[in-house]
Amino acid sequence: MSHSDWDGRLVSVPAERAARYRATGEWSDAPTSRRLHEVATRFPRRPAVITAEGELSYADLDARTDQIAAGLIDLGFRRLDPVLFQVTNRMATVLAWYGCLKAGLVPVATLAAHRMHEIGHVSRAVGAVGHLVERGLGFDLAGFAREVAAGHPTLRHVLTIGGDPEPGAPARIEDVGASIDSGRARAVVEAVEQATDPLDVAVFQLSGGTTGVPKVIPRIHAEYWNNALFYARHLGWDEHSRVAHLIPLVHNAGISCALHAAHSVGACLLLATPDARRAFALMAEHGATEALFGHGHYQALLRPEFDRARRALRRSVLSGAKVSPELFARVDDGQSRWAGQMFGMSEGLFTVSPLDSPAEARQTTVGVPIAPSDEVRILDLSSEDELPAGEVGELCCRGPYTIAGYFDAPAHNATAFTSDGFYRTGDLAAIRLAGGRRHVVIEGRIKDLINRGGEKINAEEVEMLLARHDRITAAAVVAMPDARLGEKTCAYLVSTDETRLSLTEIQHHLEGLGVAKFKWPERLEWVPALPRTTVGKVDKKHLRAEVAAKVTERAAG
Repeated sequence: MSHSDWDGRLVSVPAERAARYRATGEWSDAPTSRRLHEVATRFPRRPAVITAEGELSYADLDARTDQIAAGLIDLGFRRLDPVLFQVTNRMATVLAWYGCLKAGLVPVATLAAHRMHEIGHVSRAVGAVGHLVERGLGFDLAGFAREVAAGHPTLRHVLTIGGDPEPGAPARIEDVGASIDSGRARAVVEAVEQATDPLDVAVFQLSGGTTGVPKVIPRIHAEYWNNALFYARHLGWDEHSRVAHLIPLVHNAGISCALHAAHSVGACLLLATPDARRAFALMAEHGATEALFGHGHYQALLRPEFDRARRALRRSVLSGAKVSPELFARVDDGQSRWAGQMFGMSEGLFTVSPLDSPAEARQTTVGVPIAPSDEVRILDLSSEDELPAGEVGELCCRGPYTIAGYFDAPAHNATAFTSDGFYRTGDLAAIRLAGGRRHVVIEGRIKDLINRGGEKINAEEVEMLLARHDRITAAAVVAMPDARLGEKTCAYLVSTDETRLSLTEIQHHLEGLGVAKFKWPERLEWVPALPRTTVGKVDKKHLRAEVAAKVTERAAG
């Protein structure tokens, strides 16, 4: 397989902009795997990754992932073969990620929670050849992977993380390539890197999407590692930093703000799990100096067990929701502890608070873009007219690490990008000047998405799935407030025959369709008819206000 096999389905950055990004150094000619090797050569004895399972130095990480790469090629994988990742925050996940990149394979960043509805679509869309799953998660992902492969002619390999070795079972990442000589493994990786074009796809990420199942986002070698490097440098990280990461790693935020970002400057990644108690214990034990906290951890930061975890903490980045003064004060004391915000997307743009921004700007804005050539415009919702600072419109962006188009989606790309190549994010935003810089303020979203603890749920997708039940004639899905996760899903339903299905029955319906559990509604409201606006659209503003009032009333009662 070569880069040309995806011609017509990949949208390239225009030549003039590509030349500019190369000239500024914002694009690299080196494969992502070589960037890791270069850092490992500089800091061989420094810790690269620490988890509850153990620790790896840069030299050990580099050598072991060389072996895994050579072992994957021995198993029959070929350069640019896509590999689905359905795994959690484990040491073996880090090894598998870099092992795949070093073998020239393309990790596909799906979620462990995805099921056939999502995995089936994504697998076919990219022509997945491998499927990496984790054992011991309470759901038989290995059996699921075999079920997926049975209906997909390109899927030839199932790999696993965890569990005991069993005769005839899929190969475990922990065992792949373990007996290969280090010199031979390094030579295999270098041969792969010689064949790698900077424009080759390095990783497929997935979007939250506004319609249907996730869109596929191609990230290329020229920009993907640099995206993370810009983030790390923006925050002042170096080889002495210890970066704690709690949210799922195999997300764009996990890779670009944690794994690649930490390793781009020789820092140590403290890879925790979403369980706050265990994560805080790991942070305290190993002296975390940096951390990214998603909205799902905001409440946990206010609890006493965070006190030990923050003793060595110098910089905290908050993301996913508005930041209260109380929360900000927990992670920013105006002296030794600094806090800021970030906003980002798998499609590209990251904005992060500058280190020298005033505290008020760091609490109320999501900062500034991280790369010199990043371009941000706030456009009128119905045109490509740019709005002046202070006015709310659609956040649009273009830059060295923002995609020029989704993979194999020409119809969607026609509306998702402006005529001059700016990505229309679907987020409502405004520009605010602070400290002489243009800071971005997020004001909401145009996209009909529910943000459940960082996982984006497409309302229209869930509505269409609910409407497939023969007892449901109409459905409207909206966000309802939740103190821990930020938002949960409420479904307003109209019955075909006045039968009111239980929440359990609705969840069984979605489970039967192979829908990821995090998308299931967590509250039902049965109504005679859905309210409509004056132009005939479902009045979701009314529904959101109604369910928010009910949730507030219940909490107060």
